Amino acid sequence: MALDPQAKFLLEQMEAAGAPPMSELSPEEARQTTDFSALAGEPEEVGKIENRKIPGLSVEIPVRIYTPKGEGPFPALVYYHGGGWVIGDLDTVDVPCRLLTNLANCVVVSVDYRLAPEHKFPAAADDSYAAAKWVAENAASIGVDPNRIAVGGDSAGGNLAAVVALMARDKGEISLAYQMLIYPVTNHSYATESYTENADGYLLTKDSMVWFWNHYLRTEEDGKNPYASPLQAKNLSGLPPALVLTGEFDPLRDEGEAYAERLKEAGVPVEAKRYDGMIHGFFWMPGVLEQGRKSIEQAADALNRIFQGSVASK
Repeated sequence: MALDPQAKFLLEQMEAAGAPPMSELSPEEARQTTDFSALAGEPEEVGKIENRKIPGLSVEIPVRIYTPKGEGPFPALVYYHGGGWVIGDLDTVDVPCRLLTNLANCVVVSVDYRLAPEHKFPAAADDSYAAAKWVAENAASIGVDPNRIAVGGDSAGGNLAAVVALMARDKGEISLAYQMLIYPVTNHSYATESYTENADGYLLTKDSMVWFWNHYLRTEEDGKNPYASPLQAKNLSGLPPALVLTGEFDPLRDEGEAYAERLKEAGVPVEAKRYDGMIHGFFWMPGVLEQGRKSIEQAADALNRIFQGSVASK
């Protein structure tokens, strides 16, 4: 397929702006200069928004809790933002989280996990699991049904959602209903066709992913840990049903789709869709990309179905 015209226009605008590549910046510079919020569109009203800090393993974790209008208890989505484990925050995904709250009629708990390189692997994974566990254990206090808790995220956040699902299965402390994986990072490897085809020119570059991974991991050996690279987990059985969305012009396309296939082979119900013509990050950009809005609607529809007790395996 050809590059989506809206995505093409966006890339041309970014190129004209002349910003240096992420891989040439320090983490602090990258955090200060990377802001996609203008591409998200206007934030919708939700019933209630609360910023608070919850206990983690060793630190308090900031979260933002979005509650829909109406009477609970509601199902919940614990959401992890993208940004290569190095950049991104609660504001980055504010508009998508509001949309998911309203469209799926669920509480969304957006998690501000610790970032690398100040906090390397497994800090982000530990915080992400601790947040999901806190939601399960404190469900009543935030108007949530503890039997209907999903995890989800985009890019590095999709990685963390997949990892939390693995950790929940392995630890046996909490039960998750669903995992919503938006163009997830699943493997510390750059050997896929999509990395070759989309190495440069489509927003997320191979050089940027090398930069992100190098900041996140303590050692090369960490990259083989399933809690960093869920695709390297030997056993994916017993995991919650999954939605896996990928973009055609995204270096991460193939590893996301490989993870969906591995889940299916392990007997996990999976709904997988590739968004043709799309670049990395489209889920963040419903204000300027029609397919970005559609991806959020698809995710909300999938959540609605699982929360209502049915899931389609495609």
